[in-house]
Amino acid sequence: MKRPLSVDTSRMAALFVDMQEEHRQDARYLVEGFDKVLSNVQRLQKAARGAKIPLFHFAYIVDMSTLRLRHFHPVMENGLSAFSDASDPLTALCPETEPAAGEELLVKTEASAFGDGKLEQKLQGVEWVMVSGVWTEACIEATVKGAVARGLRVLLVKDACGSGSQAMHQTGILNLANRLYGGAVTDTDGACRLLAGDRVDVWMVEGSVPLRYSYENAAEIYEGL
Repeated sequence: MKRPLSVDTSRMAALFVDMQEEHRQDARYLVEGFDKVLSNVQRLQKAARGAKIPLFHFAYIVDMSTLRLRHFHPVMENGLSAFSDASDPLTALCPETEPAAGEELLVKTEASAFGDGKLEQKLQGVEWVMVSGVWTEACIEATVKGAVARGLRVLLVKDACGSGSQAMHQTGILNLANRLYGGAVTDTDGACRLLAGDRVDVWMVEGSVPLRYSYENAAEIYEGL
């Protein structure tokens, strides 16, 4: 349900996950509506910098020469990773949303931004993490669940995330919203207002799995978050 929320920005951080060129240039990994996601992430970054909260940027990069891969990692016939291979120039961050001076870029080798433990150490004293990026049902989901498992409240910015299709994205957000205990879902407008110190109506889960969506009404319920 919708509830009013305000956040203490002195105890907040912003996570921008995998805003890499492969998601707008590699035909295998195009994110639908990626230009809009980029635009919304830019707005969030500007608001976060204005609120003086720390920004952390992530890139998924797989170096087959040094990395011990997880079981069943997809590999191409040439022996390179099927996605985000370190030799691929499209693993570069999109210039529109790359780190500003003094902001950290953390390379990850698995879906969650919390996978190697480095991020958790940098979030001491943080209560809320704002999460955006791609893909919603993969790296965003893993990062959100990783944050919640560590006692962090997540502000999930639904229209600053994306996936291979709107259906994949919207159902990914709905699945997270159904179990985002302690956190909230909002859009870019709402997140920017929160960062500016406003009190904003956001979606916060109440009870057990309240969003019982179907193929027919998933988009409508998503819009209502």
